Amino acid sequence: MKKNLLILMMLVGALTAQAKDYTYLTFETTDGAKASVDVSSLPVTINLDSSTLTIGSQSFSLANLSKMYFSTSDETSATGISEVMKADLDEATEIYDLQGHKVSKNQMRRGVFVIKTKQRTFKLNVK
Repeated sequence: MKKNLLILMMLVGALTAQAKDYTYLTFETTDGAKASVDVSSLPVTINLDSSTLTIGSQSFSLANLSKMYFSTSDETSATGISEVMKADLDEATEIYDLQGHKVSKNQMRRGVFVIKTKQRTFKLNVK
């Protein structure tokens, strides 16, 4: 176990030397979950004991820790979800349902639709 902790500490030291423009240290667990810790403001305290790694307010079980790496953004925040404005629907050139059928705006009821405009293509969930 001491050998694993020594290797982990050396890894953190090596990563710190290469982390000039990276503001987050991201941890990935064996189940694929990610947690990012902002390391842009110093000092950042990292504590290791026999089974837990603690950085800031986050704690990770060493047995469940798969990897850690520096990143430029918080990888745990949702991305790609944005609010659709009425103007986006007014500029729609084509609208399709999930079966691939072309529909008009008047035919849109409950369901998911693919909307194509001159600028972008997006999915819309109509409730």
